[in-house]
Amino acid sequence: MIATLFGRREVEVPCTVEVANTFDSLHAHVELAREGDLQPGDAVRVHGDTIQADYGEAFTLQRRATVVRAGWLERVWTRLVGNLEFMELLDISFSDRRKL
Repeated sequence: MIATLFGRREVEVPCTVEVANTFDSLHAHVELAREGDLQPGDAVRVHGDTIQADYGEAFTLQRRATVVRAGWLERVWTRLVGNLEFMELLDISFSDRRKL
């Protein structure tokens, strides 16, 4: 039971890394083969050498990634903190901004 609350387990999956450093786009995206079951609090670590794209390059690589599954407590904590931080984005005011 304690392992369910705090335990973390690791799963290794294949992934696709898409990298671009062009005039139109500067990005690096990772797509996991089994991406559908990622949950809040999970962490993903891509294995392999450092990837560097010179200006004008765009390419796709096949790599392995380790998904570290969060325990139940960490998952609940991540959802709670995420919801509270979302509230910081809202601008709520109770003053009358209309000019008389």
